[in-house]
Amino acid sequence: QVQLVESGGGLVQAGGSLRLSCVASGSIFSINTMGWYRQPPGKQREPVAAITSGGSTTYADSVKGRFTISRDNAKNTVFLQMNNLQPEDTTVYYCNLEQYGLGRRVYWGQGTQVTVSS
Repeated sequence: QVQLVESGGGLVQAGGSLRLSCVASGSIFSINTMGWYRQPPGKQREPVAAITSGGSTTYADSVKGRFTISRDNAKNTVFLQMNNLQPEDTTVYYCNLEQYGLGRRVYWGQGTQVTVSS
């Protein structure tokens, strides 16, 4: 079993920055992918950014150039540096981890709220 706990959300003005953190614990295999999703009200949950244990990253087009994902493998922690935040970025952000050590397993955190005022 894997547990994910997010932190770092809050209220910021447009153009400001936040840094989200997610700490994973439990039965974590060394080869995995961690990432961030968001789900605006009334919309499907959408991927924001992901990073493999080897450091390969992917980003949604809407956040490229503004957000940066990184991780600390030794601490099983993933970060999302969010710069130049805009009101449309407002929603709950969820951390996830995917691994294949015992077959495909996906885990989710409970989310952290990001609110950007105009």
